[in-house]
Amino acid sequence: MKLPSSTVQADFASPLGRMILAAADQQLVGVWFADQAHLPDLSACPVDANSPLLKQASAQLSAYFAGQRHTFDLPLNTATGTPFQQAVWQALLDIPFGSTCSYGQLASRAGKPSAVRAVGAAVGRNPLSLIVPCHRVVGANGSLTGYAGGLHRKTALLQLEGVL
Repeated sequence: MKLPSSTVQADFASPLGRMILAAADQQLVGVWFADQAHLPDLSACPVDANSPLLKQASAQLSAYFAGQRHTFDLPLNTATGTPFQQAVWQALLDIPFGSTCSYGQLASRAGKPSAVRAVGAAVGRNPLSLIVPCHRVVGANGSLTGYAGGLHRKTALLQLEGVL
């Protein structure tokens, strides 16, 4: 993943562990758990705890974790992904709070019904955890499979949303 050169970052202390938020050109480009898989190298991105967008993202995430927000209203930049990944990430945005869908259903929604494994890989590379709700994707039988932030966090997020 190649982040825009103007990317800035800030930490967010979530109930599930430290998160890193990143923004560039007035758009959110990343929301990651600090220890998750596929975390990009952010060493060249300066810390900007005063970024209005990162403050807004922090406030919305705080409200989400407090059970007071079910959707996010933030400008997103998904251009760090391939066109296929972007299509999958867009399809993730259509999974409502408190709901889940299977990888197969998501593949169909993304217009690639036979590409379930590729869709799974794209879900795993989602750079906007929680905001683009990859935690709402489950196995065909409803099992909790894969989450770059760890299955314990996926479980906690689905419990927060009342799914489990």
